Order: sequence, then C-alpha cells, then structure tokens
Amino acid sequence: QVQLVESGGGLVQAGGSLRLSCAASGLTFRSYTMGWFRQAPGKEREFVAAISWTISTYYADSVKGRFTISRDNAKNTVTLQMNSLKPEDTAVYYCAGGSTLSGGAARSLNEYDYWGQGTQVTVSS
Repeated sequence: QVQLVESGGGLVQAGGSLRLSCAASGLTFRSYTMGWFRQAPGKEREFVAAISWTISTYYADSVKGRFTISRDNAKNTVTLQMNSLKPEDTAVYYCAGGSTLSGGAARSLNEYDYWGQGTQVTVSS
C-alpha cells in the first residue's frame, strides 16, 4: 500500500520561509518522479515543482528562484524549501508520485499515480 505523508505546513508572514517534507512508503521511491502541487480555495490544483527519478528539477514560473525541491532516496523523502513566501502562495500543498515521469509529464497532475493528504500553508500579509 502506497502512502505519501506531508508535513511542515503552517502559518508564516510574507517574506518568511517554510520547509515541506513528504515521506513515501510502499513504492520503489528511486524510480518515481515526485511532485508538489497546490490548491487554493476556489481554484484548480496547480503544479508547483517536481524532481524526476533522474534528479531533473522542474518549477512553476511563479515559484522559480524562491522554492527548491530535493529528494533523499535513502530516506524515501522529498522536500520543498519555500523562501520569500507571498500571500498568493497560500494553499493546501500536496505531494504526488508518478513512475518515471519527465519533461512535460512531470508538470501534469493527471500523470501522477499517488497523492498525499495535503498540508496547509498560509502566508499572511
């Protein structure tokens, strides 16, 4: 049984930082592209960042230069370091896993097989 469990969300002031983590179990982690998506109230879920099984990274334009995604295949974890947070970053953040995704597929939520339950990030102005 595959499980993705996010942690690290919370409330932070604009300009602050948060670090999200996702612990994966039940899958061959090193063969999976891991992504972060987010969904704000009344909006569709959108791509934030992904790191492929070959350690290529992908970012949405809105977070490029502020967020950094990384993975630890020994610990089956993926991390999203979020700096210079803005109120518009407020959303529920979801971890997702998709087998051997790359390129455009790594940015598409429909390509991911497994999802976590989400963690709330709130950025106050």
